Amino acid sequence: MMWRFVIVAIPVVLGYYIYTLTIPPPLPQLHLKYWGPGDEKPDNRSIRPFRVSFPESDIIHLKNRLEETRLLSPPLENSDSKYGFNTHYMNDFLNFWTNEYNWTEREAHMNMFPQYITEIGGLDLHFVHVKPDPSQVKGKKLLPLLVIHGWPSIPSEFYDMIPLLTKPHPKVDFLFEVVIPSLPGFGFSNSSSKPGLNAGEMSLILDELMERLGFGRYYIHGEDWGSAIGMAQSILRPERVLGFHSTLCIPFTLKSVFYTALSIMFPKIFVEESMQEYFTGQWSFLLEESGYFHIQATKPDTVGVALTDSPAGFAAYILEKVLVAGNRQSKLLPDGGLRNANKLKFLDNIMVLWLTKTVTSSLRIYAENTNPGYYALGTHQHPISVPSGCVWFKDEIVYFPKIAVEAAFSNLLSFNLYPRGGHFAALDEPKLLSDDIWNFIKILRDKNEQRTISEDNITSHC
Repeated sequence: MMWRFVIVAIPVVLGYYIYTLTIPPPLPQLHLKYWGPGDEKPDNRSIRPFRVSFPESDIIHLKNRLEETRLLSPPLENSDSKYGFNTHYMNDFLNFWTNEYNWTEREAHMNMFPQYITEIGGLDLHFVHVKPDPSQVKGKKLLPLLVIHGWPSIPSEFYDMIPLLTKPHPKVDFLFEVVIPSLPGFGFSNSSSKPGLNAGEMSLILDELMERLGFGRYYIHGEDWGSAIGMAQSILRPERVLGFHSTLCIPFTLKSVFYTALSIMFPKIFVEESMQEYFTGQWSFLLEESGYFHIQATKPDTVGVALTDSPAGFAAYILEKVLVAGNRQSKLLPDGGLRNANKLKFLDNIMVLWLTKTVTSSLRIYAENTNPGYYALGTHQHPISVPSGCVWFKDEIVYFPKIAVEAAFSNLLSFNLYPRGGHFAALDEPKLLSDDIWNFIKILRDKNEQRTISEDNITSHC
């Protein structure tokens, strides 16, 4: 009789053990920390106007450095961009940067929207804050939207989207008030002086920013690392986040990992038909293209020395990454897709990170979010319960099937696939991305109206 008991007991115990693995650990009780230099000091809570401006001497110094770039090694014959950025075309790009890129005009472009600085956690945080024209708000609900960038991005990457989000949309009764911060360590925001500023900790800084602006509740759109920060914010502050939208909904819960594994083994069963070829081909793509991730996650300060010292080297490093992230086939092109790319906007990112000397500090976001300290928080094991919308563009660097995403986003309201665009959707497809945000918020609000969920306490005090 004992053997019968054992036969029954083993699967029961095993099943219970597997079930316990799906239970997320308790959420950490995080609080806003001090990340500035030295001992903790009170923050200057004032919100101060800011304009992008660099001394002319900095621009002259940069041009001199570009003109003194050493002779580059020629590419291998018929190699296109398979070995990295093709140096034949790098010379063309450096000539464009030195002689055609007009910093005075680009500086004016960067200053086209109101910008501010405020101190949070010992760090000056730069942000763009755009409100709709008051004459267009009448009869509309004004909704705060926190937009979070990733690497190697800056707020101006979203400038084409701002008018699309702050002007009336014919099919809805609301408008957006848009807040786009520069993440700590990027551009005009201070860099942390202390280790440990990961996505969870950054989410508390951004939540404090929204609180300081007078928003008790708000919506989030995140891209790249901005998605990880927005996910952490949705988990740690669900009572404050009304909805989460992202171009990179990466599911980390055990159940979603299980479904992802099944999708790899049986893509015809678990992956949307239109994405099957894309999904199965992405693993070799990630293996080939993720070398930068490993070095930035382990030794960002080492590679940061080279990239900070050489503007040409930094440009080549960034261009190769952003071009392949926007088009997986770019390495099969001699110019890496540069001729059809928006060189001005890529250069804006490069200029700001290089001139503000935040190249290295921006790289550290990889190290802070891939170390044992971050994983010990356990936030990645928690499903996101706030209403969520996920959108995937054709050449996104990684794709997860809907069944895996639903396992991590328990209140998934929209899941859309688009046949064009890439990782930097705000640059490539601002209209398509903006429309997806509008549609997601409309679905969410329609559902909330049926459930009489309040949007009170979302009006800015500023």
